[in-house]
Amino acid sequence: MSFDHARRRALLRQHADDWLQVGIDNLLREYPHRPNLFISEPGPYRTHRERHPVFFGAYDWHSCVEMYWTMVRIMKLVPGLPRERTARETIESLLTPEGMEQELVTFSDPGAVGMERPYGWGWYLTLIHELATWDDADARRWAERLVPLADFFSARFVEWLPKLHYPQRFGMHQNTAFGLARAWPWAVRQAEQGDDTLREAIRTAALRLFAGDTDYPAHYEPSGADFLSGALSEAELMSLVLPAGEFPAWLGGFLPGIEASQPEVLFNPVVVTDTSDGQLAHLAGLNLSRAAAFVMLADALPQGDARIDPMLEAAERHTEASLGQVSGDDYMLEHWLAAYAVLLLGQ
Repeated sequence: MSFDHARRRALLRQHADDWLQVGIDNLLREYPHRPNLFISEPGPYRTHRERHPVFFGAYDWHSCVEMYWTMVRIMKLVPGLPRERTARETIESLLTPEGMEQELVTFSDPGAVGMERPYGWGWYLTLIHELATWDDADARRWAERLVPLADFFSARFVEWLPKLHYPQRFGMHQNTAFGLARAWPWAVRQAEQGDDTLREAIRTAALRLFAGDTDYPAHYEPSGADFLSGALSEAELMSLVLPAGEFPAWLGGFLPGIEASQPEVLFNPVVVTDTSDGQLAHLAGLNLSRAAAFVMLADALPQGDARIDPMLEAAERHTEASLGQVSGDDYMLEHWLAAYAVLLLGQ
């Protein structure tokens, strides 16, 4: 069976209930955690949970946001799972109006201007978009609670992007293209409702920073702690912002050789040697994020394009390499990897 939509969705259904439990466990697991602190005045430190009463779990703030999204996406695509009721009750107990008020206070600290930028901002907008496009009473209530911080991050994106003279292209959280791609669906929804500010800010920045790129040196990937591909993240963003008729030619200039599965290093899974090492464990995420990107890029090309099959074959190889590590492995993987599995299989 080819690695088509039906095959991917079958894999999602196979794992969905187990991954829903992974999400529940992560939302409730306060320790260990890695706080991101900006201290602007003397006095006692507030705990991580005091600063982030909604997103305190899953080791760090952005991973907790990813876990909320993972659970929502699973429940939206595979309704009626045995653990769905517990998942809904867990989200309702944590995602409170009072908690979201404190989240906004924390990010409004002048010293926190770059905190979680752009990765956490983008994932947060992915989360609210998922909720806002789900015809579900709980989802509508939760989305409404997320709006003030979504508006805050949107405004921060619009303020920051014109200042960004150089993009960050490497394979970790500061990757510019990946953060913008995560924010794009929410920006499009806002534009459809009459506010085009964020979408135009992202589009303008993406074209300015990336449209002229050619012959990307993907043969240098990966670096030792990557969980994203710089090459594929950029291509994914450009597939969103370029007109459909222009993207295939741009991709050909940016990554020549795709039809021959070149460069070889990009088309074959990476080796993960230690899943208990938080940095080395990132490479399992690289396998799944590459697979997700290959699928998205294949979908962005016209039917019959010679690059589609090599990318779907590469996506299947990468999936086979790391899908089994999503649950039941070390916490350095389990606090976040399900998000990339669902990003892949939920397309």
